[in-house]
Amino acid sequence: MQACAQDPEKEPAAVLELGAAGSWSMKDSSASFGPNVSVEVTPVRNWLELEAGVTPAFGRHSTEWDTDLLFKKPWDLSPKVEFMAGIGPEWIRTRAGRITSNAIACEAVLDFMFWPSRSHRFGWYLEPDYDYSFGAGHERSAGISAGLLIAIP
Repeated sequence: MQACAQDPEKEPAAVLELGAAGSWSMKDSSASFGPNVSVEVTPVRNWLELEAGVTPAFGRHSTEWDTDLLFKKPWDLSPKVEFMAGIGPEWIRTRAGRITSNAIACEAVLDFMFWPSRSHRFGWYLEPDYDYSFGAGHERSAGISAGLLIAIP
């Protein structure tokens, strides 16, 4: 009988992020909250990570769907802690009352990933972000998301 150990140098095929997000408008101080799901892949090890995600955000009088594609540069701070800085485009669909609008935006993030074990199978993340919308009103917002990391072999 042979035991199979996971190679700590081998990257997972993808990392699934499941969590919650909050966002605060810098224009009118309104807030919205909702679930967050994204998938991250590493096309170039130690140089480029791609993250695609979606967040439905529910505010007092509106619902917003944010879909983004982030290009991130990773750094290993320790065997159990990773840091990434990233930027990318975002599509925002907002419904306030009976009015629906769509806008393109730019999003910048700082991503902190914490892995309790060296195998990097499960962990948690904390990701502050800044959004700038190119749509009407040029909305700006700051937010944060946090949740679970699940490595997909």
